[in-house]
Amino acid sequence: MRISVIGAGNMGGALAKGWVKASRDGEQLDITVTAHTQRSLDRISADFPELHCTLDNRKAVAEADVVVLAVKPWMVKAVMDEIASAENLDGKIFVSVAANVLPADLKTMMPGCKAHIFYVMPNIAAEYRQSMTFISPADDVTEDEADMVQRLFSLVGMAQICDVKTLSAGNMLAGCGIAYVMRFLHAMMQGGVELGLYPADAQQIAQQTMTGAVTVLRESGLHPEAAIDKVTTPGGLTIKGLNELDHAGFTSAVIRCLKAGMK
Repeated sequence: MRISVIGAGNMGGALAKGWVKASRDGEQLDITVTAHTQRSLDRISADFPELHCTLDNRKAVAEADVVVLAVKPWMVKAVMDEIASAENLDGKIFVSVAANVLPADLKTMMPGCKAHIFYVMPNIAAEYRQSMTFISPADDVTEDEADMVQRLFSLVGMAQICDVKTLSAGNMLAGCGIAYVMRFLHAMMQGGVELGLYPADAQQIAQQTMTGAVTVLRESGLHPEAAIDKVTTPGGLTIKGLNELDHAGFTSAVIRCLKAGMK
């Protein structure tokens, strides 16, 4: 499969790198990435020489089966104007990972084109093949096409097909949520330092603790509260800390944080 990622920034770069790693594991992927400057291309190709790099968006699109639009939302119209005159766009799959640039928006920018359009929200963990990705197909996309796009994004983590409403909620938990998890880890680090740990040690401990918690839930299938009960003894240290989180409005703060992005 020939994939062209338009834009080598944080998200486009993460996807391209993740797919290269999948190809190193035997997936038949031919990946092209574009950028606005040669410097950006040189930076990404230094560690991923398998990538085909070009400054020519039209050429990249013309040679692709799947086109991933990974530029900033306000740049999509200019990019689409640039590539609209490229030959043989009919039948290609176009994927927008630009926030709030939906299939209907791309169709407006591609009048008369018979491309198959998706709105997809991954996160930057795609570089390490650990993204949680949400996929919303246009109404005229076939089941086979949706399955193919889901499989493609499953190569860089977990991928779920959903409607736009569900995607928006999922994006708050996963696309934005990855930053919220990192902020919680940073808070644990700060607490560790106050307790007398060196910052590097506090970071390592907090990260492994988070990994361990996720592994317990994933492998056991337990609800988080059921797993919490396993480490919470009457009058013990854990319950004291949990109650302090509740006194500070921890759960409410997390819910308000997620809802803020939906307004």
